[in-house]
Amino acid sequence: MLDWNKIDTVLLDMDGTLLDLHFDTYFWLTHVPEKFAEKNSLTPDEAYREILKRVRAHEGTLNFYCLDFWSDNLQLDIAGLKNDVSHKIAYRPQVTNFLEQVRQHNKRSVIVTNAHRDSLDLKLEKTGLGECVDAIFCSHDFRRPKEDPDFWLNLQQHEPFKERSTLLIDDSLPVLRSARDFGIAHLLTITQPDSQQAPRETEEFLSVDDFADILPGKKRD
Repeated sequence: MLDWNKIDTVLLDMDGTLLDLHFDTYFWLTHVPEKFAEKNSLTPDEAYREILKRVRAHEGTLNFYCLDFWSDNLQLDIAGLKNDVSHKIAYRPQVTNFLEQVRQHNKRSVIVTNAHRDSLDLKLEKTGLGECVDAIFCSHDFRRPKEDPDFWLNLQQHEPFKERSTLLIDDSLPVLRSARDFGIAHLLTITQPDSQQAPRETEEFLSVDDFADILPGKKRD
């Protein structure tokens, strides 16, 4: 599925790619609505519908990923609430082995995430993920989400990479389309970002579920 001889740089999303999206799904669809309901004397269903309406209004924007924005919008300590359920943060299958193999094969590994810095720091603290890669960039650093074509231009100015020899693995189809339009040649998505939900349709992109299937050095069938 991948010709590693043509790849020098591996760009990696974090949530739903390296880490199980179940943490974020549970947090935003269960934990936050429960706290919002308590604060505003709503039923959990009423709180869920209200939060979903607000979230959908900001999809594809930096606000969508910004904990400060949602803390203000919902009048909740979002960063603190994330810490309350941080025991749910977990790797996806074979991620650490994959990252070790990428390093051993002299490929540069770079996390590129839309996660807010507070969320990123919490996940790095819980997983040690930062020790497994060469660099980490957050869309908030550039004030552009990865869905914005300018994100990739800004990233390239800080982390020089050649589009034709770069692989991006990301669970977000809009992000992959943005990267493809920028010229990144090798693109993969994730079949099952959330381990507690069914595999999904990945549309025009090739997908992987277990990173053991794409290890550098693995013989191709």
